[in-house]
Amino acid sequence: MSHIDTSIEVDVPVRTAYNQWTQFEQFPQFLDGVREVRQLDDRRLEWRAEIGGKEVVWRAEITEQIPDARIAWHSTSGAHNAGVVTFHYLEPSKCRVMLQMAYDPEGVVENVGDALGAAKLRIKGDLERFKQFVEAQGHESGAWRGEVRHSE
Repeated sequence: MSHIDTSIEVDVPVRTAYNQWTQFEQFPQFLDGVREVRQLDDRRLEWRAEIGGKEVVWRAEITEQIPDARIAWHSTSGAHNAGVVTFHYLEPSKCRVMLQMAYDPEGVVENVGDALGAAKLRIKGDLERFKQFVEAQGHESGAWRGEVRHSE
């Protein structure tokens, strides 16, 4: 099992960063390799991405979602991955987005890439692109303010 812990400061209010993060179907605009995210319902997502030169599809379930604070998930199909993204107030127009993730690389290419730190670099780049995306807009493109509490 591999782990990633990283964060970035974003020059928008915490509410704006959180609201934008809830727009999962827009993730391909800033997540490298992600081709499509379909939101199946309030808790379930289907992902399609290119990883290590091959297309992979998996489903994930949101296990906890608290507005302006956190979104936690785990995969329900495909390679195991789970994590949490948290949103922290710094100033009225600045917040920190922190991502903690655990995942199991699959196959030789992913394991070699993981050993070389490719996933960590990719995730850091994804957060940088998220920062650029939301700061350039200056506001969120949508929001889901509902809550999901620890599902089993």
